[in-house]
Amino acid sequence: MTSDAIPAAMLEEAYAAIDAANAADPAQVEVDGRSVPAAVLYGQRMTQVLARFRPDASDALKIAARGQHIERFTIPRETYPAGKAGYFRWRTELKNVHERRISEILRGLGFAPDFAERVGKIVRKDRLKQDADMQVLEDVAVLVFLTYELDAFLVKHRPEPEKVAGILAKTWGKMSEEGHAAALALNLPQEVVDLLDQGLAARANAED
Repeated sequence: MTSDAIPAAMLEEAYAAIDAANAADPAQVEVDGRSVPAAVLYGQRMTQVLARFRPDASDALKIAARGQHIERFTIPRETYPAGKAGYFRWRTELKNVHERRISEILRGLGFAPDFAERVGKIVRKDRLKQDADMQVLEDVAVLVFLTYELDAFLVKHRPEPEKVAGILAKTWGKMSEEGHAAALALNLPQEVVDLLDQGLAARANAED
Protein backbone atom coordinates (compact mmCIF):
# COMPACT_ATOMS: atom_id res chain seq x y z
CA MET A 1 0.00 0.00 0.00
CA THR A 2 1.37 3.42 -0.89
CA SER A 3 1.63 6.25 1.60
CA ASP A 4 -0.83 8.47 -0.31
CA ALA A 5 -3.74 6.03 -0.69
CA ILE A 6 -5.22 4.97 2.63
CA PRO A 7 -8.54 3.13 2.35
CA ALA A 8 -11.15 4.12 4.91
CA ALA A 9 -11.16 0.58 6.29
CA MET A 10 -7.42 0.79 6.98
CA LEU A 11 -7.85 4.09 8.77
CA GLU A 12 -10.49 2.55 11.02
CA GLU A 13 -8.25 -0.46 11.58
CA ALA A 14 -5.45 1.86 12.69
CA TYR A 15 -7.82 3.61 15.12
CA ALA A 16 -8.93 0.26 16.52
CA ALA A 17 -5.34 -0.93 16.99
CA ILE A 18 -4.38 2.28 18.80
CA ASP A 19 -7.45 2.04 21.03
CA ALA A 20 -6.62 -1.58 21.80
CA ALA A 21 -3.09 -0.62 22.88
CA ASN A 22 -4.45 2.22 25.02
CA ALA A 23 -7.09 -0.03 26.59
CA ALA A 24 -4.42 -1.30 29.00
CA ASP A 25 -4.43 2.08 30.77
CA PRO A 26 -5.27 1.36 34.43
CA ALA A 27 -6.79 4.83 34.81
CA GLN A 28 -10.54 4.73 34.19
CA VAL A 29 -13.05 7.51 33.59
CA GLU A 30 -16.83 7.46 33.67
CA VAL A 31 -18.54 8.31 30.37
CA ASP A 32 -22.29 7.95 29.94
CA GLY A 33 -22.48 5.57 32.86
CA ARG A 34 -19.69 3.28 31.74
CA SER A 35 -16.02 3.01 32.65
CA VAL A 36 -13.54 3.73 29.87
CA PRO A 37 -9.72 3.65 29.90
CA ALA A 38 -8.56 7.26 30.10
CA ALA A 39 -6.06 6.83 27.27
CA VAL A 40 -8.74 5.49 24.93
CA LEU A 41 -11.05 8.40 25.69
CA TYR A 42 -8.23 10.89 25.13
CA GLY A 43 -7.42 9.47 21.70
CA GLN A 44 -11.07 9.52 20.67
CA ARG A 45 -11.40 13.13 21.80
CA MET A 46 -8.34 14.05 19.76
CA THR A 47 -10.01 12.52 16.70
CA GLN A 48 -13.25 14.39 17.34
CA VAL A 49 -11.60 17.77 17.89
CA LEU A 50 -9.35 17.34 14.84
CA ALA A 51 -12.41 16.61 12.70
CA ARG A 52 -13.93 19.93 13.78
CA PHE A 53 -10.75 21.97 13.66
CA ARG A 54 -9.29 20.59 10.41
CA PRO A 55 -11.83 18.44 8.54
CA ASP A 56 -9.44 18.16 5.58
CA ALA A 57 -6.64 16.65 7.68
CA SER A 58 -4.39 14.10 6.01
CA ASP A 59 -4.71 10.45 6.98
CA ALA A 60 -1.26 10.59 8.56
CA LEU A 61 -2.36 13.47 10.77
CA LYS A 62 -5.61 11.72 11.67
CA ILE A 63 -3.73 8.66 12.88
CA ALA A 64 -1.14 10.78 14.69
CA ALA A 65 -3.93 12.57 16.55
CA ARG A 66 -5.50 9.31 17.64
CA GLY A 67 -2.17 7.94 18.85
CA GLN A 68 -0.11 10.92 20.00
CA HIS A 69 -0.20 9.68 23.62
CA ILE A 70 -0.18 5.99 22.82
CA GLU A 71 0.67 3.93 25.91
CA ARG A 72 1.77 7.06 27.75
CA PHE A 73 0.68 5.39 30.98
CA THR A 74 3.59 2.95 30.72
CA ILE A 75 6.05 5.75 31.55
CA PRO A 76 4.81 7.55 34.69
CA ARG A 77 6.32 10.94 35.44
CA GLU A 78 7.21 9.82 38.97
CA THR A 79 9.68 7.26 37.60
CA TYR A 80 11.95 10.17 36.65
CA PRO A 81 13.69 12.63 38.98
CA ALA A 82 11.85 15.74 40.14
CA GLY A 83 12.77 19.10 38.64
CA LYS A 84 13.24 20.39 35.12
CA ALA A 85 16.03 17.99 34.17
CA GLY A 86 13.94 14.98 35.15
CA TYR A 87 10.91 16.43 33.40
CA PHE A 88 12.75 16.90 30.12
CA ARG A 89 14.21 13.38 30.32
CA TRP A 90 10.67 12.07 30.79
CA ARG A 91 9.32 14.11 27.87
CA THR A 92 12.09 12.90 25.59
CA GLU A 93 11.42 9.28 26.49
CA LEU A 94 7.70 9.78 25.86
CA LYS A 95 8.45 11.07 22.37
CA ASN A 96 10.67 8.08 21.69
CA VAL A 97 8.05 5.59 22.88
CA HIS A 98 5.15 7.26 21.10
CA GLU A 99 7.06 7.44 17.81
CA ARG A 100 8.27 3.85 18.05
CA ARG A 101 4.93 2.31 19.06
CA ILE A 102 2.79 4.12 16.51
CA SER A 103 5.23 3.16 13.75
CA GLU A 104 5.31 -0.47 14.91
CA ILE A 105 1.54 -0.70 14.95
CA LEU A 106 1.13 0.79 11.50
CA ARG A 107 3.79 -1.41 9.93
CA GLY A 108 2.13 -4.41 11.54
CA LEU A 109 -1.12 -3.44 9.84
CA GLY A 110 0.52 -3.28 6.44
CA PHE A 111 1.00 0.46 6.09
CA ALA A 112 3.94 1.54 3.94
CA PRO A 113 7.14 2.14 5.94
CA ASP A 114 7.37 5.77 4.81
CA PHE A 115 3.79 6.40 5.96
CA ALA A 116 4.45 4.77 9.34
CA GLU A 117 7.61 6.85 9.72
CA ARG A 118 5.77 10.04 8.83
CA VAL A 119 3.08 9.43 11.45
CA GLY A 120 5.79 8.78 14.03
CA LYS A 121 7.50 12.05 13.20
CA ILE A 122 4.23 13.99 13.46
CA VAL A 123 3.64 12.50 16.90
CA ARG A 124 7.07 13.71 18.08
CA LYS A 125 6.19 17.32 17.18
CA ASP A 126 9.86 18.27 16.98
CA ARG A 127 9.30 20.93 14.30
CA LEU A 128 6.39 23.06 15.46
CA LYS A 129 5.90 26.20 13.36
CA GLN A 130 7.81 24.55 10.48
CA ASP A 131 5.70 21.43 9.87
CA ALA A 132 2.00 22.10 9.23
CA ASP A 133 0.77 18.71 10.45
CA MET A 134 2.79 18.91 13.66
CA GLN A 135 1.43 22.38 14.31
CA VAL A 136 -2.16 21.26 13.82
CA LEU A 137 -1.56 18.34 16.17
CA GLU A 138 -0.30 20.72 18.84
CA ASP A 139 -3.29 23.03 18.34
CA VAL A 140 -5.69 20.11 18.66
CA ALA A 141 -3.97 18.83 21.80
CA VAL A 142 -4.38 22.24 23.42
CA LEU A 143 -8.02 22.46 22.34
CA VAL A 144 -8.69 19.05 23.90
CA PHE A 145 -7.05 20.26 27.11
CA LEU A 146 -9.09 23.48 27.18
CA THR A 147 -12.34 21.67 26.37
CA TYR A 148 -12.09 18.62 28.61
CA GLU A 149 -9.26 18.98 31.13
CA LEU A 150 -9.15 22.64 32.12
CA ASP A 151 -11.47 22.42 35.12
CA ALA A 152 -9.47 19.66 36.80
CA PHE A 153 -6.24 21.51 36.04
CA LEU A 154 -7.51 24.67 37.70
CA VAL A 155 -8.74 22.82 40.78
CA LYS A 156 -5.34 21.17 41.18
CA HIS A 157 -3.24 24.28 40.65
CA ARG A 158 -5.47 27.15 41.82
CA PRO A 159 -3.25 27.77 44.89
CA GLU A 160 -0.42 28.57 42.43
CA PRO A 161 -1.82 31.30 40.13
CA GLU A 162 1.59 32.43 38.87
CA LYS A 163 2.45 28.88 37.88
CA VAL A 164 -0.88 28.50 36.08
CA ALA A 165 -0.35 31.82 34.29
CA GLY A 166 3.08 30.69 33.13
CA ILE A 167 1.82 27.32 31.89
CA LEU A 168 -1.05 28.91 29.99
CA ALA A 169 1.24 31.47 28.37
CA LYS A 170 3.79 28.84 27.35
CA THR A 171 1.02 26.68 25.92
CA TRP A 172 -0.46 29.64 24.05
CA GLY A 173 2.93 30.36 22.53
CA LYS A 174 3.04 26.91 20.93
CA MET A 175 -0.25 27.44 19.11
CA SER A 176 -0.89 28.92 15.67
CA GLU A 177 -3.10 31.94 15.05
CA GLU A 178 -5.80 29.56 13.82
CA GLY A 179 -5.46 27.64 17.07
CA HIS A 180 -5.76 30.85 19.07
CA ALA A 181 -8.99 31.71 17.28
CA ALA A 182 -10.43 28.26 17.97
CA ALA A 183 -9.43 28.48 21.64
CA LEU A 184 -11.03 31.89 22.09
CA ALA A 185 -14.21 30.57 20.45
CA LEU A 186 -14.53 28.17 23.39
CA ASN A 187 -15.58 31.10 25.59
CA LEU A 188 -12.96 30.41 28.22
CA PRO A 189 -13.73 31.36 31.83
CA GLN A 190 -12.70 34.90 32.71
CA GLU A 191 -10.35 33.50 35.33
CA VAL A 192 -8.45 31.66 32.60
CA VAL A 193 -8.36 34.69 30.29
CA ASP A 194 -7.00 36.86 33.11
CA LEU A 195 -4.32 34.31 34.01
CA LEU A 196 -3.35 33.93 30.37
CA ASP A 197 -3.01 37.70 29.99
CA GLN A 198 -0.92 37.77 33.16
CA GLY A 199 1.35 35.03 31.87
CA LEU A 200 1.76 36.60 28.44
CA ALA A 201 2.60 39.96 30.00
CA ALA A 202 5.21 38.34 32.26
CA ARG A 203 6.80 36.61 29.27
CA ALA A 204 6.86 39.83 27.26
CA ASN A 205 8.54 41.68 30.15
CA ALA A 206 11.11 38.91 30.51
CA GLU A 207 12.01 39.21 26.83
CA ASP A 208 12.55 42.98 27.00
